[in-house]
Amino acid sequence: MTTKYLFDINSPQDLKKIPQDQLPLVCQEIRDLILRVVSQRGGHLASNLGAVELTVALHYLYDAPYDKIVWDVGHQSYTHKILTGRRERFCTLRSYKGISGFPKPTESIYDTFVSGHANTAISAGLGMLTAMDKQHKKGHVISLIGDATLTGGMAYEALNNAGHMKKNFLVILNDNEMAISKNVGGIARYLNKIITTPFYNRLKKDMEFLLNKIPSLGKNVIKTSQKLEEGIKNLFVPGALFEELGFRYFGPVDGHDIFELLSILRSIKDNPEPMILHIITKKGKGYKPAEDNPENFHGAVPFEIETGEAKNKTKTDKFTGVFGKTMVELTQQNNHIVGITAAMCSGTGLTEFAHTYPDRFYDVGIAEQHAVTFAGGLAKEGMRPVVAIYSSFMQRAYDQVIHDVCLQNVPVCFVMDRAGLVGEDGPTHHGAYDISFLRAVPNLVVAQPKDGNELRSLLATATDYPGPFAIRIPKTSVPVPTDYTKPLTKIDIGKGEIIRTGTDATIITIGNHVHTVQTVCDELAKEGMNIGIVNARFIKPLDKELLISLFALNKPIITIEDNALAGGFGSAVLELLHDTGHSSTPVLRLGIKDEFITHGSLDILYHLCDIDNEGIKKRIVEFMQNIANESFLTISKPFK
Repeated sequence: MTTKYLFDINSPQDLKKIPQDQLPLVCQEIRDLILRVVSQRGGHLASNLGAVELTVALHYLYDAPYDKIVWDVGHQSYTHKILTGRRERFCTLRSYKGISGFPKPTESIYDTFVSGHANTAISAGLGMLTAMDKQHKKGHVISLIGDATLTGGMAYEALNNAGHMKKNFLVILNDNEMAISKNVGGIARYLNKIITTPFYNRLKKDMEFLLNKIPSLGKNVIKTSQKLEEGIKNLFVPGALFEELGFRYFGPVDGHDIFELLSILRSIKDNPEPMILHIITKKGKGYKPAEDNPENFHGAVPFEIETGEAKNKTKTDKFTGVFGKTMVELTQQNNHIVGITAAMCSGTGLTEFAHTYPDRFYDVGIAEQHAVTFAGGLAKEGMRPVVAIYSSFMQRAYDQVIHDVCLQNVPVCFVMDRAGLVGEDGPTHHGAYDISFLRAVPNLVVAQPKDGNELRSLLATATDYPGPFAIRIPKTSVPVPTDYTKPLTKIDIGKGEIIRTGTDATIITIGNHVHTVQTVCDELAKEGMNIGIVNARFIKPLDKELLISLFALNKPIITIEDNALAGGFGSAVLELLHDTGHSSTPVLRLGIKDEFITHGSLDILYHLCDIDNEGIKKRIVEFMQNIANESFLTISKPFK
């Protein structure tokens, strides 16, 4: 890759040395690098191509890391990483021990805040600015949000607070969806140039000072002039809401015009008030396939640059796809079913459902809390809502799950996609905690299918169940083909199944690990170990009858899960052992250890946690040897 400037930029200080008229070339070189690397490694493409000029302008004008740039959902921070000393390592993007796809303060001093979830940047930025003021530290804080961020309530809570605190705080609204006509855009830019000049703001304050000296009349003139300014802005500029919240509104501005961005940023940089800068950008800017279909290139798999086609197309269904197809099938049979998602229609597999049943599909925006309570209201009045949310995003709606669904005991079905480890997106997106936090909630059934066929049956069961029901599904492909020709059947609540019996020990597991351990047990059988397998299916309630019958055999128990060990599925089995008087039974629990797991391929991450074939086999062999040596108590040591 030949470049004129990019390979000499190792910090924002290097960027500042480049003549301003050459910045469009720098932007193009960055775009080319992002496109090349993401086409090879996968990652968030469309959003990053749309934020190139904005990021270059910020680092050209501001003095990071003393000035703080706070990203809202850091998936658009690739340009930021390239400009802050990580260009040479950018080819390692999202790979194990490579750079993260999201801001990560332990990776760079320029990354101010971990941000894998939306709606956080304004709150975090305001907190940083307040702390800086308290400690008399100089510096600016800039929080970058997208238009989708404004679909979530936390953003408005932060805007309300920031407007009240009256600090020099800049929020940049990167709007990549709103269409503005030429006339309105031209007038808005013209008005913006007038009211954002230092001269205008200084003159406005001087006039207010002088008019305040005139009793009665002066205050009336000020009120009249303010109403006139507000009236003009309400007519031509969509910023009235922000002004009412205490922010000065500037824009809209062409977010791909680097010179216009620099001009306005210079004009407002030292404004002592909270400010909103509204910029208009295009997702996928500069790469036509991404411009034409930004949703497909939001989280891209490796692709051919020339065509935009995926390099390694898989014909195997994923759990997400099975869920989506089954939703359509179930809704054909039950006109009370509705689908709800929080800005993740494609990601949760509901695209076909939304097209087939548009009047039964609700995308509520990035508002998981609202999604859950909205579902509770629907269920209260006789509907059968199915709420599809990523496991890690479900954390945001925990109170609503408890208070607005489970306490009311209404029939809401939660389908938690990306349960367990998710791979390259890393710790902000690993669904490692849902079993632990949902097990404690009364009235809630929690289940996980071993394959697509079982997922179909669990969905049929959940949409007919008279109370709340949660189904967790992983990001992975289903381990065996799904048979869509079989009629949908229901599963008895809390009933597991014996996959095979064993005389030496029993593995009790859930989800796609059922198929993994079958392979492991085949290998162990060749070494003389006869290990049984139970597919628990239900995490809550457990199949007490089945498990107690296994405990009575007084044989070692092994639990395997794709969840945190603390409070997880293995903990539930231990509790049942204790409660039924079988505490002396040797138990080995395998799962996600008590730390945030890094990013990398699923194969690598499973290996790190000893829940791949090799790790499971190794730990079982050690476990059984310890028992044979009458030292099985060593297995109670914390997971290594």
